[in-house]
Amino acid sequence: MKLAPFIYKESLHVVRDWRMLLVVIMIPIVQMLLFGFAISTEVNNIKVAVSYQKYTNDVRLTIERLIANPYVTVKKYVAPTDIYTTLKAGETDAAILFADGEEAQIITDASNPNMAQTSTGYLTAILSDSYAAPSLFDSHYLYNPQLLSSYNFVPGVMGMLFLLVCALMTAVSVVREKETGTMELLLVSPVRPMAIIISKMVPFFVLSCIDLTLIILIARYLLGVPLSGGVIPIVLFTTLYVVLSLFLGLFVSTVSRTQIMAMLICGMVMIFPVILLSGLIFPTENLPVVLKQLSYIVPARWYIDAMRKLMIEGLPLTDVMLDLIILSGMTLFFLIVSLRNFKDRLS
Repeated sequence: MKLAPFIYKESLHVVRDWRMLLVVIMIPIVQMLLFGFAISTEVNNIKVAVSYQKYTNDVRLTIERLIANPYVTVKKYVAPTDIYTTLKAGETDAAILFADGEEAQIITDASNPNMAQTSTGYLTAILSDSYAAPSLFDSHYLYNPQLLSSYNFVPGVMGMLFLLVCALMTAVSVVREKETGTMELLLVSPVRPMAIIISKMVPFFVLSCIDLTLIILIARYLLGVPLSGGVIPIVLFTTLYVVLSLFLGLFVSTVSRTQIMAMLICGMVMIFPVILLSGLIFPTENLPVVLKQLSYIVPARWYIDAMRKLMIEGLPLTDVMLDLIILSGMTLFFLIVSLRNFKDRLS
């Protein structure tokens, strides 16, 4: 039996469900814009208090440099004894104490560790260039000289979106057929299980390609994320990841009896490992040993790692071969398991 009529039938189901189309298309756009613009680990406005015991020419020059820096706002002068009171009240994020004509001390509110670490780094750089003796070394940030958080979040969001959207849509689509009784008709027909699987996946694969196009355009032209490794390697690697996500959704459908169960498995069981164990927010190297070992079975971990190398570092495909092999193995595993369980568990 020809495959084209089944693909056409499934495509009509997807196109007619405008709510699902809206979710599949709009969620990636909203998430990319949200993580790219609204959620940021950058520090753009450090409120600083200045305190000194002796007003020297070096102190004056340093304060002028602080005022001229776009990332720093000098809020006030405080007496040395009032520094901790000012920080405790939340009026400033950091304070610089010029103890004498030779030394300067940075005191930072570390209740927000990221803010404290970044603020200290900015202020140390300013003091090294202006107040203290000339720096004995020079620092350079490779691949992301402006330390933009979008460089980190875009590959991570891509890993989360494709896994959740593709897996969720495929799982719900298959389970819906079973709930309405049409799946039984398909299973007793001369149609092979592989034909049913392909016809279910093709429309969502096409939608994923549309999402990928939109994501690349947003990342490049709105968020300014470079595609250093070229578009073709990124597209090829993402295509493999999308196919893996589709097969993972098919596997979920074989263990789910209802659409609610499929959505819960995709939403709750997958979303937390993707966020916590994939490197999306927290480096996997910093995880405890047990969680680090567990992260190896999270597909998004390998995809995000490869995307950062391809998009940000501009490395060739040969440098992400380990990620490619592991994702290919996962794809083959879920394909075999899903085909084996498809007829038995959905009948």
